[in-house]
Amino acid sequence: MESVRQSKVAKLLQKELAEIFRSNAKTMFDDAFITVTVVRISSDLSSAKIYISIMATKDVNAIFALVTEKKQHIRKILGNLIGKQVRVVPEITFFIDDSYDYAEKINALFNKPI
Repeated sequence: MESVRQSKVAKLLQKELAEIFRSNAKTMFDDAFITVTVVRISSDLSSAKIYISIMATKDVNAIFALVTEKKQHIRKILGNLIGKQVRVVPEITFFIDDSYDYAEKINALFNKPI
């Protein structure tokens, strides 16, 4: 169960990372639409798992590789934004959130004629 502090830091990270992805979409991420769906933070606030959804692109894996490659630069930007609000900027690890694709697949199965 998440503590109140974990929840607040996770929401802060989600908000600021979403802004980073929005403002740097053209220059860093080939104009892909990246949303931050879930942030899970460790109990000591030292590491965070960031689940992202990538849309408006043909090659999701290439954009994810680009995001992973620029992870340290993203963390540096994040540190500049939230450095006064947290003691330590957490280490971030990105994961693809495929729940939307899974929901579409299930929905297609329900709508398929018998």
